[in-house]
Formats: sequence, C-alpha cells, structure tokens
Amino acid sequence: MEKILNFRSFVWIILALFTLNQISCKDDTSPPQEQKQAIQLNKTTSALAIGEELVLIPTFTPSVTNPESYKWNVDNAEVVAITINSDHSATVVGKSQGESRVSITSLQGVILASCIINVTGETIENPDDGVVKILTIGNSFSEDAVEYYLYGLAKAAGKNIVIGNLFIGGATLDQHVQNAANNSAAYAYRKIEENGNKEDTPNTTIATALADEDWDYISFQQASPNSGQYNTFVTPLPALYNYVKGKATNPHVKYILHQTWAYAQNSTHAGFANYNKDQEIMHTAIVDAYNRATDLIDTELIVPAGTAIQNGRTSIIGDNFCRDGYHLDLNIGRYTASCTWFEAIFGETVIGNSYKPTALTDYETEIAQHAAHRAVVKPNAVTAMQDYQGGGSGILTNPVFVNFGKDTSSPKWNSVTGHMEDTSIPNLKDDEGNYTGISLTITERFNDINRNGPATTSTDFDMPAGVSSDSYYGNSKKLFNNATILQSVVKLGGLDKTKKYNFCFFASRIDTKVNENRQTKYIVKGQNEDMVLLNAMNNTSNSVCANNIQPNANGEITITVTAGEQNNNANGFYYITALRLSPSIN
Repeated sequence: MEKILNFRSFVWIILALFTLNQISCKDDTSPPQEQKQAIQLNKTTSALAIGEELVLIPTFTPSVTNPESYKWNVDNAEVVAITINSDHSATVVGKSQGESRVSITSLQGVILASCIINVTGETIENPDDGVVKILTIGNSFSEDAVEYYLYGLAKAAGKNIVIGNLFIGGATLDQHVQNAANNSAAYAYRKIEENGNKEDTPNTTIATALADEDWDYISFQQASPNSGQYNTFVTPLPALYNYVKGKATNPHVKYILHQTWAYAQNSTHAGFANYNKDQEIMHTAIVDAYNRATDLIDTELIVPAGTAIQNGRTSIIGDNFCRDGYHLDLNIGRYTASCTWFEAIFGETVIGNSYKPTALTDYETEIAQHAAHRAVVKPNAVTAMQDYQGGGSGILTNPVFVNFGKDTSSPKWNSVTGHMEDTSIPNLKDDEGNYTGISLTITERFNDINRNGPATTSTDFDMPAGVSSDSYYGNSKKLFNNATILQSVVKLGGLDKTKKYNFCFFASRIDTKVNENRQTKYIVKGQNEDMVLLNAMNNTSNSVCANNIQPNANGEITITVTAGEQNNNANGFYYITALRLSPSIN
C-alpha cells in the first residue's frame, strides 16, 4: 500500500513539474486588452432656425481608419434634414419647428454620440440665387420629358435652371424604394448645369444626387405599365417621399408628380394589356391614379404631360407622338412634354416661346405649345385641338417625301415611326412644310425595322443618313421573328381623284458578305395599276418609279410591298426605305 502511494505521489510531482515548465516556456506577454472606441461630437445641443445649418463633426478616440463602420441617424426627419459630408461630418438643416436627436451609431444601431437639435419657429430664408433646380427620380419617361428641351425653353424665357435626372430604364417606384433602402449606386445621374453643359455620372445613389444641389423641385413618377394603377403607388410612393424628405437639403423644396402618357394605340408594349390595349382607357386611368396619389404625399403640383400628349393627338399630328409605341417622338413628343414642364414649373404660358427643335415647323411648334398650355389649364380631361387640323386639298404642287423608319430629325420628311397596322400620318407635308390633306396608313403590317441601311446614297431623293439607314421589311417565304409576312400594304387617302400621281421608291439592306437578290415588288393601284421591281441588296444608288397613277373613286391609292419573283433570299425579305410622291406632269 505504501509503495502504491509513493508511486502516485511521484506521478503528481512529475505532472506538476511538466506543467510549470510549459508555463515558463510561453511568451509572458499578456494579450492586448480591447480598447473602447470613444466618439465625441462638437455639439451636444443646438438651436437652429428653419433653414439654418449646423455641421456636426465627430472626433474618434483613438482615431479610426474606417469611419464607414459608423452611421448617422435622425429620429425626426420632419424637423431636420441631414447630409453626410465626404469627411464623415454631417450637415444638419432646420426644416420645421420641433426637436430631433441626431446620432452617430455603430452599424448595429448602438448610439455612441448624439446632439439634441431644437428648431425654433423662426425662418432663415435661403438666399435666392435666381436658379430653379429640378431633380426627377424616374426612368426613360423623365428622360424624354426634361433632358432635351426644357433647358432651351427656360433659357429663351430668361430663366436660369439646373436639371437633374436619376435614370434607370423602366424603374418602378418599388425599385426606387429598394435602391434608397440599400443606398444602391444604381443610377445614371444626368445633370444639365446652369450654363447648359450636360454631364452623365454613372453608378450614383439617390442620396448623392439629393446632396448635390439644394433642389427646389423633386419629382416622382411610376413606371409606365403601372402608371394607371393606383394600388402600385400606395406603399412605395410614401416610402420614397419620406426617404427623400429626410435627405433633401432645401427646407423649402416642393414635391411634384410627373404624370406620364398613354401608349400609342398600336403599341406592342406588354404593359398595354393592363388597359385592354386601349389608349383612352390608359390615359383616364393615369389621370385618376396620379390625382389620388396626391393624397399620399405632400404634393405641390402634377405636371400633366400625359394630358398634353393626349391633347396633341387630337391635332393634325394624330397618334404620332411616340417613336416606338411608348417612348416619345424625339421632336414633337419630347418638346410637348417639356413645354408642359415649363408652364407647370414657372407658372407662365409657354405659348410664343421662341425655342424649338430645328426639325419642327412653326405650325408643329404651335401645336405642341398649345397642347401643353391646354393641359396645364385643364389637366384632367382631353381638350380637342379642332383649330389644328392642317387643311390641304390633296392637290400637290411640291413633292412629298416619306421615311419608313423612326428618324424624325428632318422637317422635309414625313416619318412613319411604326411598322404595325393602323400606323398613320393623318396629313402629309410637302417638302416645303405645307400640309397637303393627304393621309398615309399602314393597313397590313411589316415584320419590323431594319437598321442596316447605307449612311450615304446617291439618288435624287437627297436622303439624310437617318432616313437611308432604316427601312421596314417583311418576309414572304418562311417564319422569321415569330411571323411570316407575305405582303405589306400602305394606303394613301385624301388624294384628288381627278389628278394623277407618281410614286418613286428606294430600299436598301447592306450586307457585303451576302451575295443574293432581295428583289422587292411595289404594286401601286388606284383606278389603274403599275408594278415596279428593285433589288434592295447593298443598294445605294437605284430607285424605281410607278407613274401616272390615278386615285380610285374614294381618292385612295394602295401600295403593296412584297418579294419579287427573282428574290432568292431564304426568308423572302423585302424592304421599303423611302417614298417620294409627286404630281404627274401628264
């Protein structure tokens, strides 16, 4: 027994010596103690007047290399607005009477330092710099409305203006709210400075744009498919408004709604199904939704661009205010929307403003300005423009040029901007800008637009590149782009049935790697009929004419376009780029 105890004692002694040796071999430096981060603000309490600013500066002890690991918070955004500066200080602006705590916190929300701000009822007016600053939070529809002609209209009226557009194509209110919550750098920030220079800054957040200027007006809008669906405004619009209001630096900023427009009646946009593919139903729904949305946020005004476009459609321009069925035409469409913005913002009539796109005639400019003015005066209903029907007798003294494509930059050319049935120009202009009383309508569709035409041609059409590079095409032999289009038909009406007319055609599809015949047949029919053929493949110089065609008893002539017998393309592609209509000398 004694031996066993001695053995056990020996083992314990050995273990103790081993443990002591291990401890003595370790580094005797103790692990560093975690240092607590202390943060102090230069102010813990402050009184501000409405419009007065205060810069809160944090001091970190010890200093930190990553201030982004902290964030600023405001517990009452109705009372103060806050802007985070590049040095991680914060500029606080008094907005309305009351009290608010401005805090700097950890990312987990723990308050580390704060300042109590008491905003008195006094107001310090921002000095009027004479510049109206407008920011739109939108998409391609805000691009159409404000980026191209609003600055020119303002300048012509002696107004100083800065325009910003936060752009994401097709963005909905829900998407804007999500981007705001995540501070997503998802926007192209297009800004037109006071001097007219335009800058495009990619990868921008809403917060960055809000801090860029003391905006006088900030606008919201819904994506076009949902613009007439009030339920899509109810949740995201107040959320976006509250976010923006909390970060806007101008305590006197005014919030507006940009009323968008209904699609063209022949639009193929999937969202048109929300309105039974009916333009009038869509416009009525948009007006209703935007009017009801004013109860969701503090709204200064609605810019009734949608009603202005609908007014314009009752004029001689007809349903030609969109370039693709939903985006606005580059000239009269965009100009009409900008005219509406000008009058709504500045509160003075746009009628008589001297600024206009070069592609518009004086008469078209007048139509756009009056359509906008009537929309601002009467925003909730369409005002028919009976005094702008153009006139004309169908008797030609000058040629008429028709472009089958979307370019509308030349006043000499009438542009057929859609390829579907019912696309129409209700009153064609001659090459001197006079209305003729002759209409053009596509009665049987084309497949789509071809953009592979020549930039330079040598014909007596004298085509600009914007005309010659586009054409409409069909495919008579087999399925292409989910359709087989055996023929396409264009009808001209309002012609003088006692006169005769000449029809000349140009078409081209450039592809130097392909050696084939894409012969196109044009059948022109009134009381009499003629047929002409043109190989469109790599054509830059040839045109064909059907002459001395007399309208039928209704004053109409049809043009049927299809593949010719020598067309050896597997799809049977045929084309039309341009038409010249002229009076026959016989």
